[in-house]
Amino acid sequence: MSPFTLEDRVALVTGSSTGLGKETAACLGRAGAKIALNYANNKNRAESALAEFRAEGITVELFQANITDAEEIDSMVTAIEQSLGPIDIAVMNATPAQPLKPIEEYDWDFYQQMLDFFIKSPYLLARRLLPGMKERKRGRLINITSETFLLGVAPFSAYVAAKGGQTGWSRSMANELAPYGITVNMVAPGWVPTERHKDDPEEDKEAYAQTVPMGRWGKPDDVGWAVTYFASDEASFVTGQTIAVNGGKTVW
Repeated sequence: MSPFTLEDRVALVTGSSTGLGKETAACLGRAGAKIALNYANNKNRAESALAEFRAEGITVELFQANITDAEEIDSMVTAIEQSLGPIDIAVMNATPAQPLKPIEEYDWDFYQQMLDFFIKSPYLLARRLLPGMKERKRGRLINITSETFLLGVAPFSAYVAAKGGQTGWSRSMANELAPYGITVNMVAPGWVPTERHKDDPEEDKEAYAQTVPMGRWGKPDDVGWAVTYFASDEASFVTGQTIAVNGGKTVW
């Protein structure tokens, strides 16, 4: 049960058929929001997630779109508006594969892919949503960033650089949109095990866990509830901020 209410709100979470995005969407739904689940390719997995949400009693619909493509974003948002209503909350969560490699092993196409997911996609989605949000004088843009930017994790330059750009974009947009009652905030998770990490070496997982001051792994809903706070009316005077969900691994 959420301490916040999102009744009569519509929330879109990109990349929400699995992992952190799925749990974030579930937390928003448990707080009362109507949920737009987004997926790119894996329809079977997305439909399985849809069934889980409906079994829990969450109002939810499923929408396919490549969130780095302007036309697909436009079509998706139009479909959401027709099905669920105007989007009040947009959580930019979708991500591609994230291999750690020395810089000599990356090519520019890979760097570009990171920029497309973490800078181009939030820009395209915001551009599509902002006219309506400005008219209603209400909106929540929430970027899922990463502790890797704060820590300068290596060898991970493409991902970290793009996350840095996403952070800068969010801070600038927070100032630009504040007069309209629209907040822009960030949730920066640490390494939270999800399906994506099932094949990661156990020694790597254990080594990371030993560096977390709170002495445990994060859970996907730790991220989801932080997002839910930013989405709520209780956070209406909070913008341009980052919540690091990593058990104290980074502190300001």
